[in-house]
Amino acid sequence: MSIDIKAKIEELVSKLQKDPTLLKSFQKDPVKTLEGLTGLDLPEEQLQPLVTGIKAKLAASDLGDALGGLKKLF
Repeated sequence: MSIDIKAKIEELVSKLQKDPTLLKSFQKDPVKTLEGLTGLDLPEEQLQPLVTGIKAKLAASDLGDALGGLKKLF
């Protein structure tokens, strides 16, 4: 079974951004939240790259939103 990690990260980030409760759950316990979202019961070390990718994507999105807000000031 092959998983397209990049596509899966995009999909999960989209779900997390649309649901503040889910996002808060991910921030509190990312591995457990991902297991619930994906239905995968994998060891934490196997889910960690997915967690790292999602956190990076969320941080980049937050930064983009902040920069967009700054542009409106000028």
